[in-house]
Amino acid sequence: MYNNRMYPCPHWWANRPIYDPYRCYPGHETRLRDYGPEPFVVNIEEITKRNNNFRIALWTGNYLQLTLMSINVGEDIGLEVHPDLDQFIRIEQGQGLVKMGDRRDRLDFQRRVYDDYAFIIPAGKWHNLINIGNVPIKLYSIYAPPEHPHGTIHRTKEDAEEDHD
Repeated sequence: MYNNRMYPCPHWWANRPIYDPYRCYPGHETRLRDYGPEPFVVNIEEITKRNNNFRIALWTGNYLQLTLMSINVGEDIGLEVHPDLDQFIRIEQGQGLVKMGDRRDRLDFQRRVYDDYAFIIPAGKWHNLINIGNVPIKLYSIYAPPEHPHGTIHRTKEDAEEDHD
């Protein structure tokens, strides 16, 4: 090492890590808004846990969308189907019961999901996620192609249902 520095290069400033958690300080957090379709880097776990909106689009492009959700205790996403898109969901906090099936009245696939679990919903599958824990579920979801308009913010499930009608 040169000069007892942390990096083995005399030009350490130019070669420092891209992500530096020590440069993050209050007042300089990533705002919750839609950053698409520009290039975007974020600590996904931190921003997902910080979100208190039922749903917010964090990044919307032409072929993919990233949303954050917060599902209150005892609530659910709502039974739905996306005929023409696939969906990826990762739970960062909480626990739930995911249900999927080929028909609205036959959700024969059921699994419990917890922190750090992920699941994929194929296009055309009816699905729902129910919060069965004692804290809000914090998750992020990736849709391909996008499902919601750029800039979507649903503060509550009721807002989402009104917007969907």
